[in-house]
Amino acid sequence: MCTNYAPVQRRILREIFGVEPPAGVYKAETYPDYAAPIVRADDGGARSADLAAFGMVPRARIPPGARRYDTTNARSETVGERPAFARYWRQGQLCLIPATAFYEFAYPENVADGAAPGKPVRWRVWLPGEPAFGIAGLWRGWPDQALSFTMLTVDSAQHPLLQRFHKPGDEKRAVVIVPRAQWDDWLACREPEIARTFLKLLPADALQAEPAPKVHGAPVPDAD
Repeated sequence: MCTNYAPVQRRILREIFGVEPPAGVYKAETYPDYAAPIVRADDGGARSADLAAFGMVPRARIPPGARRYDTTNARSETVGERPAFARYWRQGQLCLIPATAFYEFAYPENVADGAAPGKPVRWRVWLPGEPAFGIAGLWRGWPDQALSFTMLTVDSAQHPLLQRFHKPGDEKRAVVIVPRAQWDDWLACREPEIARTFLKLLPADALQAEPAPKVHGAPVPDAD
């Protein structure tokens, strides 16, 4: 499960994703309810970028008194059944979430990280040699024209690298990175069962990871 990642700079949206950056400011790290860019494609295949809130149902959209639940990630196995996601999955509202890295927590039981016993350490995961990558996402619109999105996840219990993350005993899940050569095919896909064929983890040797503890109290700057 990923709830923290680094969105790309505006320059990378232009140079790598081939889209004009959206108006508005976004932070150099994204957390639930933060605004960040997503990339979509129209029926003619033309890409565009918009700012959207991280979480399919952002906190501000939850009615007063209703129970809050996390919608930053959607399980690929049940995305077509969960009320928060099903309609948009069936309609093929797929997107790419441009990122330079995503962050997960590793525990001393899972990896020798030099931490005190039981204390988790934040790790950064990225694609070496690539300035950015696209995470498989799903988006929805709201009556006021605002957008929000979720990241699609798959089981990572057998992945040599990604299985080390998350609290011991918790289910192992990871976001899906769509290979660059498949970006347009992913964005154009409107058939749920075909979309599922994209939802695979990259091999461990295609990824790189290292401890990246967050400095307590440090401000999160805006993305350039």
